[in-house]
Amino acid sequence: MLDTLKNLEAMQSDMFIVRHSDSGAAHFIAEHCTPNVAIINAGDGRHAHPTQAMLDMLTIRRHKGRFDGLKIAIVGDILHSRVARSQLQALTTLGVSDVRLVGPKTLVPSFFAEMGATICHDLEAGLKDVDVVVMLRLQKERMKGALLPSESEFYRLYGLTEESLSWAKPDAIVMHPGPINRGVEISSDVADGKHSVILDQVTNGIAVRMAVLSMAMSGQLQSDESPATKDEE
Repeated sequence: MLDTLKNLEAMQSDMFIVRHSDSGAAHFIAEHCTPNVAIINAGDGRHAHPTQAMLDMLTIRRHKGRFDGLKIAIVGDILHSRVARSQLQALTTLGVSDVRLVGPKTLVPSFFAEMGATICHDLEAGLKDVDVVVMLRLQKERMKGALLPSESEFYRLYGLTEESLSWAKPDAIVMHPGPINRGVEISSDVADGKHSVILDQVTNGIAVRMAVLSMAMSGQLQSDESPATKDEE
Protein backbone atom coordinates (compact mmCIF):
# COMPACT_ATOMS: atom_id res chain seq x y z
CA MET A 1 0.00 0.00 0.00
CA LEU A 2 2.85 2.40 0.77
CA ASP A 3 4.33 1.83 -2.68
CA THR A 4 0.95 2.55 -4.26
CA LEU A 5 0.63 5.67 -2.13
CA LYS A 6 4.03 7.01 -3.23
CA ASN A 7 3.14 6.42 -6.89
CA LEU A 8 -0.10 8.35 -6.49
CA GLU A 9 1.68 11.18 -4.71
CA ALA A 10 4.13 11.34 -7.62
CA MET A 11 1.17 12.14 -9.88
CA GLN A 12 0.73 15.42 -7.95
CA SER A 13 -2.78 14.49 -6.82
CA ASP A 14 -4.70 16.92 -4.60
CA MET A 15 -7.10 14.35 -3.21
CA PHE A 16 -7.40 10.60 -2.69
CA ILE A 17 -10.87 9.06 -2.47
CA VAL A 18 -10.23 5.73 -0.76
CA ARG A 19 -12.46 2.66 -0.91
CA HIS A 20 -10.79 -0.43 0.48
CA SER A 21 -11.66 -3.89 1.74
CA ASP A 22 -9.51 -3.47 4.87
CA SER A 23 -10.88 -1.57 7.85
CA GLY A 24 -8.66 1.39 8.69
CA ALA A 25 -7.13 1.74 5.21
CA ALA A 26 -8.14 5.38 4.79
CA HIS A 27 -6.74 6.28 8.21
CA PHE A 28 -3.48 4.47 7.41
CA ILE A 29 -3.14 6.42 4.16
CA ALA A 30 -3.91 9.72 5.91
CA GLU A 31 -1.16 9.04 8.45
CA HIS A 32 1.46 8.31 5.78
CA CYS A 33 0.42 10.73 3.05
CA THR A 34 1.98 14.14 2.46
CA PRO A 35 0.10 16.91 4.33
CA ASN A 36 -1.13 18.70 1.21
CA VAL A 37 -3.31 15.80 -0.01
CA ALA A 38 -6.92 15.46 1.20
CA ILE A 39 -8.10 11.94 2.09
CA ILE A 40 -11.78 11.04 1.72
CA ASN A 41 -12.98 7.73 3.16
CA ALA A 42 -15.37 6.17 0.64
CA GLY A 43 -15.81 3.02 2.72
CA ASP A 44 -13.25 0.85 4.48
CA GLY A 45 -13.93 -2.81 5.24
CA ARG A 46 -16.75 -3.03 7.74
CA HIS A 47 -15.54 -0.02 9.72
CA ALA A 48 -17.13 3.13 8.30
CA HIS A 49 -18.83 4.75 5.30
CA PRO A 50 -19.08 8.44 6.32
CA THR A 51 -20.57 9.99 3.18
CA GLN A 52 -23.30 7.34 3.00
CA ALA A 53 -24.31 8.20 6.56
CA MET A 54 -24.26 11.91 5.70
CA LEU A 55 -26.57 11.50 2.70
CA ASP A 56 -28.83 9.28 4.80
CA MET A 57 -29.06 12.00 7.46
CA LEU A 58 -29.93 14.55 4.77
CA THR A 59 -32.65 12.24 3.46
CA ILE A 60 -34.15 11.79 6.92
CA ARG A 61 -33.99 15.54 7.59
CA ARG A 62 -35.75 16.36 4.33
CA HIS A 63 -38.54 13.85 4.88
CA LYS A 64 -39.00 14.13 8.66
CA GLY A 65 -37.78 17.67 9.33
CA ARG A 66 -36.08 16.73 12.60
CA PHE A 67 -34.13 14.08 14.46
CA ASP A 68 -35.32 14.64 18.01
CA GLY A 69 -37.94 12.09 19.02
CA LEU A 70 -37.52 9.85 15.98
CA LYS A 71 -37.51 6.07 16.27
CA ILE A 72 -35.24 4.41 13.73
CA ALA A 73 -34.70 0.73 12.92
CA ILE A 74 -31.69 -0.56 11.00
CA VAL A 75 -32.43 -4.09 9.82
CA GLY A 76 -30.25 -6.84 8.40
CA ASP A 77 -26.57 -7.67 8.32
CA ILE A 78 -25.33 -5.28 10.99
CA LEU A 79 -22.19 -7.27 11.76
CA HIS A 80 -20.58 -6.73 8.35
CA SER A 81 -22.04 -3.29 7.61
CA ARG A 82 -19.84 -0.19 7.61
CA VAL A 83 -22.97 1.80 6.73
CA ALA A 84 -24.74 0.72 9.94
CA ARG A 85 -21.78 1.76 12.08
CA SER A 86 -21.59 5.21 10.47
CA GLN A 87 -25.37 5.65 10.62
CA LEU A 88 -25.45 4.76 14.30
CA GLN A 89 -22.70 7.25 15.06
CA ALA A 90 -24.43 9.98 13.05
CA LEU A 91 -27.87 9.35 14.55
CA THR A 92 -26.67 9.37 18.16
CA THR A 93 -24.63 12.51 17.46
CA LEU A 94 -27.76 14.20 16.11
CA GLY A 95 -29.76 13.30 19.20
CA VAL A 96 -31.75 10.22 18.17
CA SER A 97 -32.21 8.22 21.37
CA ASP A 98 -34.16 5.27 19.93
CA VAL A 99 -32.02 3.44 17.37
CA ARG A 100 -32.82 -0.26 16.97
CA LEU A 101 -30.52 -2.77 15.32
CA VAL A 102 -32.63 -5.67 14.09
CA GLY A 103 -31.59 -9.09 12.85
CA PRO A 104 -30.57 -12.61 13.88
CA LYS A 105 -28.12 -13.05 16.74
CA THR A 106 -25.39 -14.13 14.32
CA LEU A 107 -25.62 -10.79 12.48
CA VAL A 108 -26.47 -8.45 15.38
CA PRO A 109 -24.09 -9.27 18.26
CA SER A 110 -24.84 -7.84 21.70
CA PHE A 111 -21.74 -5.62 21.75
CA PHE A 112 -23.51 -3.13 19.48
CA ALA A 113 -25.54 -2.08 22.52
CA GLU A 114 -22.38 -0.40 23.80
CA MET A 115 -22.64 2.01 20.86
CA GLY A 116 -26.00 3.32 22.05
CA ALA A 117 -28.39 1.06 20.16
CA THR A 118 -31.19 -1.27 21.24
CA ILE A 119 -30.72 -4.84 20.00
CA CYS A 120 -33.79 -6.60 18.61
CA HIS A 121 -33.87 -10.14 17.27
CA ASP A 122 -37.62 -10.03 16.58
CA LEU A 123 -38.66 -8.02 13.52
CA GLU A 124 -42.06 -6.98 14.84
CA ALA A 125 -40.56 -5.63 18.06
CA GLY A 126 -37.86 -3.85 16.09
CA LEU A 127 -40.26 -2.16 13.68
CA LYS A 128 -42.98 -1.30 16.20
CA ASP A 129 -43.95 2.38 15.75
CA VAL A 130 -40.70 3.43 14.07
CA ASP A 131 -40.45 6.51 11.86
CA VAL A 132 -37.61 5.27 9.66
CA VAL A 133 -36.70 1.77 8.46
CA VAL A 134 -33.22 1.27 7.03
CA MET A 135 -32.73 -2.08 5.30
CA LEU A 136 -29.29 -3.57 4.70
CA ARG A 137 -28.24 -6.28 2.27
CA LEU A 138 -26.64 -9.55 3.28
CA GLN A 139 -22.94 -9.04 2.66
CA LYS A 140 -22.03 -12.61 1.85
CA GLU A 141 -18.62 -11.58 0.50
CA ARG A 142 -17.60 -10.61 4.04
CA MET A 143 -19.14 -13.54 5.86
CA LYS A 144 -17.04 -16.36 7.22
CA GLY A 145 -18.85 -19.56 8.06
CA ALA A 146 -22.55 -20.39 7.98
CA LEU A 147 -24.18 -17.42 9.71
CA LEU A 148 -27.61 -18.05 8.11
CA PRO A 149 -29.52 -21.21 7.19
CA SER A 150 -30.62 -19.70 3.85
CA GLU A 151 -31.62 -16.48 2.13
CA SER A 152 -35.24 -17.63 2.02
CA GLU A 153 -35.25 -18.21 5.76
CA PHE A 154 -33.76 -14.75 6.33
CA TYR A 155 -36.46 -13.20 4.15
CA ARG A 156 -39.19 -15.07 6.00
CA LEU A 157 -37.98 -13.80 9.38
CA TYR A 158 -36.48 -10.39 8.59
CA GLY A 159 -37.52 -9.38 5.09
CA LEU A 160 -39.39 -6.10 4.77
CA THR A 161 -42.79 -6.70 3.17
CA GLU A 162 -45.96 -4.65 3.16
CA GLU A 163 -47.18 -6.78 6.05
CA SER A 164 -44.11 -6.24 8.24
CA LEU A 165 -43.93 -2.55 7.29
CA SER A 166 -47.43 -2.15 8.77
CA TRP A 167 -45.82 -2.51 12.22
CA ALA A 168 -44.07 0.83 11.67
CA LYS A 169 -45.83 4.20 11.76
CA PRO A 170 -48.20 4.92 8.86
CA ASP A 171 -45.91 7.67 7.55
CA ALA A 172 -42.66 5.73 8.03
CA ILE A 173 -40.04 6.02 5.31
CA VAL A 174 -38.00 3.09 3.97
CA MET A 175 -34.32 3.51 3.16
CA HIS A 176 -31.58 1.28 1.75
CA PRO A 177 -27.94 2.14 0.91
CA GLY A 178 -28.08 -0.17 -2.10
CA PRO A 179 -27.74 -2.29 -4.01
CA ILE A 180 -31.05 -3.82 -2.99
CA ASN A 181 -31.72 -7.54 -3.20
CA ARG A 182 -35.38 -8.00 -4.03
CA GLY A 183 -36.87 -10.98 -2.26
CA VAL A 184 -33.90 -11.29 0.10
CA GLU A 185 -34.16 -8.31 2.47
CA ILE A 186 -36.94 -6.30 0.83
CA SER A 187 -39.96 -6.99 -1.36
CA SER A 188 -40.48 -5.22 -4.66
CA ASP A 189 -43.79 -3.84 -3.41
CA VAL A 190 -41.97 -2.00 -0.61
CA ALA A 191 -38.86 -1.03 -2.60
CA ASP A 192 -41.05 0.58 -5.28
CA GLY A 193 -43.84 1.70 -2.95
CA LYS A 194 -44.94 5.04 -1.54
CA HIS A 195 -42.89 4.70 1.64
CA SER A 196 -39.62 4.15 -0.23
CA VAL A 197 -37.14 7.04 -0.41
CA ILE A 198 -34.30 4.88 -1.76
CA LEU A 199 -33.91 6.87 -4.99
CA ASP A 200 -34.03 10.12 -3.00
CA GLN A 201 -30.97 8.83 -1.13
CA VAL A 202 -29.17 8.40 -4.44
CA THR A 203 -30.04 11.94 -5.51
CA ASN A 204 -29.01 13.41 -2.15
CA GLY A 205 -25.70 11.58 -2.42
CA ILE A 206 -24.68 13.81 -5.31
CA ALA A 207 -25.06 17.03 -3.32
CA VAL A 208 -23.45 15.59 -0.18
CA ARG A 209 -20.40 14.27 -1.99
CA MET A 210 -20.02 17.47 -4.00
CA ALA A 211 -20.06 19.38 -0.71
CA VAL A 212 -17.45 17.07 0.83
CA LEU A 213 -15.18 17.47 -2.20
CA SER A 214 -15.65 21.24 -2.21
CA MET A 215 -14.92 21.64 1.51
CA ALA A 216 -11.90 19.35 1.34
CA MET A 217 -10.44 21.17 -1.65
CA SER A 218 -11.14 24.57 -0.10
CA GLY A 219 -9.18 23.54 2.96
CA GLN A 220 -6.32 22.29 0.83
CA LEU A 221 -6.19 25.49 -1.21
CA GLN A 222 -6.10 27.62 1.93
CA SER A 223 -3.31 25.54 3.44
CA ASP A 224 -1.29 25.88 0.21
CA GLU A 225 -1.45 29.67 0.24
CA SER A 226 1.73 31.36 1.42
CA PRO A 227 1.60 34.43 3.75
CA ALA A 228 2.90 36.56 0.91
CA THR A 229 0.08 35.52 -1.37
CA LYS A 230 -2.53 36.33 1.30
CA ASP A 231 -0.99 39.76 1.89
CA GLU A 232 -1.07 40.53 -1.83
CA GLU A 233 -4.77 39.68 -1.93
